[in-house]
Amino acid sequence: MDFEKIKDLMQSLDSSNLMDFELKLNDGFYLRMNKYNSQANNQNTVAPSVSSTTPTTNIPTINNIAENISEPITIIPETKQEVKEGNIVASPIVGTFYSSSSPSKPAYVKVGDKVKEGDVLCIIEAMKVMNEITSPYNGEIVEILIDNEDMVEYNQPLFRIV
Repeated sequence: MDFEKIKDLMQSLDSSNLMDFELKLNDGFYLRMNKYNSQANNQNTVAPSVSSTTPTTNIPTINNIAENISEPITIIPETKQEVKEGNIVASPIVGTFYSSSSPSKPAYVKVGDKVKEGDVLCIIEAMKVMNEITSPYNGEIVEILIDNEDMVEYNQPLFRIV
């Protein structure tokens, strides 16, 4: 592999969504390139780093790297997440999610329930205060995105309503 091919590889990494690239060779030598250092410096260049498990006197030259490749290079395209239909109800505060008013009572809503704007969906406890979270939408609960008694963050999705 000549210098031009390595330069092309660096440019390909730079223009892709990949953050890290690793090339393993038969003799234990590998080439690793990543964008982490360059992003910290707000640059658009790839910051290559080379590591080896062999002694430094045994490092192959650029010209014979291709002969030592043990695996083909595969670039896996970024998978796109499926965008589901519906409206997301997100947590307005940080706290603990409760699906019902007490452990002995049934959950306010479950998947398949029809809700109207203003219906209580859950409670989020923050600093010993129980905050009722109401539905801003009319529709059907198609997904509950959090488990009972889990901690929630601000703006974390809780429910999907269609």
